[in-house]
Amino acid sequence: MPEMPEVQGLVDFLGERAVGHAITRTSVGEIAALKTYDPPNTALHGATITATARYGKFVDLACGDDLHLVFHLAKAGWLRWYDALPTTLIKPGRSPIALRIALDDGSGFDLTEAGTKKSLAVYVVRDPQEVPGIARLGPDPLDPSFTRDVFASLLEGRRMQIKGLLRDQGVIAGIGNAYSDEILHVAKMSPYAPAGNLDDDAIDRLYTAMQDTLREAVRVASGKPPAELKDAKRAGFRVHARRGEACPVCGDTVRSVFFADRSLEYCPTCQTGGKPLADRRLSRLLK
Repeated sequence: MPEMPEVQGLVDFLGERAVGHAITRTSVGEIAALKTYDPPNTALHGATITATARYGKFVDLACGDDLHLVFHLAKAGWLRWYDALPTTLIKPGRSPIALRIALDDGSGFDLTEAGTKKSLAVYVVRDPQEVPGIARLGPDPLDPSFTRDVFASLLEGRRMQIKGLLRDQGVIAGIGNAYSDEILHVAKMSPYAPAGNLDDDAIDRLYTAMQDTLREAVRVASGKPPAELKDAKRAGFRVHARRGEACPVCGDTVRSVFFADRSLEYCPTCQTGGKPLADRRLSRLLK
């Protein structure tokens, strides 16, 4: 799933390539992806893209005076940019393309989604806060106002595991499965540590790890075209998606814990005192 650094990379790229250009055509390939009907998507026709912004994992294109094209790429979505947009017709329901945006210089982009589970979401709104997912977002961890003390106040009294808290968009915006693994590895913290029980030293480590990990990932993504962002993301991982490989810090084997629709990766030596976490999927199979 694209997370904050890659989404910021897309926002920066579109800021350079799309801002200042008018939308000439919108083509919907997956009607279920379009979550709003008023204004209609055709209201974007002729509107000039004036600015780009990110809200958590949402991309916002300000169009004209009072319209916004907002999209969330979900688990398997992506943006495909074209300097010369294809002229082939999109056949609804028979293509991975959910939405095509054509610009006045012949360029444009497709929003695509792989797989059969369709979760990519597109909104045409007058105010980004009309998008329910944006209205529910917690603070952005890279906002200057998100200080160590603000972070500590979010942890206070929370009974949930720290991995889940980092991924909760209503608590902190923009972090998902991949970067929560990376942050916890840098912080040398178990993903199962109770959020509300962390002492001052642990909070310091976790806050610093969050800031350093996300800022470096944003730096790496900056300036890259969409086609290169996924590979750049994977190349920077220490533990996420590296099950069976050696931890770059201590050399121990990176382990996984599997859940219904995802897994987490961690290093036992760095994060759990050398003890492997129970793999719940394997435990069920052994019963």
